[in-house]
Amino acid sequence: MDFTRLSKRIAYILRHAPWEYELELDEEGWTSLDLLIDGLRTERHLRDVTAADIQEMQMNAAKQRFEIREGRIRAYYGHSLPGRIVKRRAEPPPVLYHGTVDRFLPAIQADGLKPMSRQYVHLSRDTEMADIVARRRGDATVILRIRAADAARAGTAFYEEENGVWLAEAIAPEWIVVPRS
Repeated sequence: MDFTRLSKRIAYILRHAPWEYELELDEEGWTSLDLLIDGLRTERHLRDVTAADIQEMQMNAAKQRFEIREGRIRAYYGHSLPGRIVKRRAEPPPVLYHGTVDRFLPAIQADGLKPMSRQYVHLSRDTEMADIVARRRGDATVILRIRAADAARAGTAFYEEENGVWLAEAIAPEWIVVPRS
């Protein structure tokens, strides 16, 4: 079983197109694991996929993208579906980080961080993870420091996922510290 390929397919389904597999997500993004498996089995290379395969994929993944509980599964974040996946608000640490590339800095400094095609802005607890995310977009990376506690006191809602990723609906420019060049 190619677990990387399986993970990417499940991410696509749960984050972007559950209807293509006749799945419905509840307000928190959950769906039946059995129904997901039925949908996956319609693809030739996944005809023999089992719940055990998905559990093994999840347990051995370096990056935890999914949660499996009581016969249900959901993606933690990254949704581009219409309608917002409901998250539980949490008190953020004083500082969070966001990795980007320098070509996006003028727009971020003017308008802040926006989720773009996703439902939430993704933030990290540490600069290492922010840098990994930024490098996916190019080489001229910039790690932004987010004054999260200050933003929360001013009314910005933050949400913590069980895998350590933090989410926000948007981050206004006044809470973003750009490093000096």
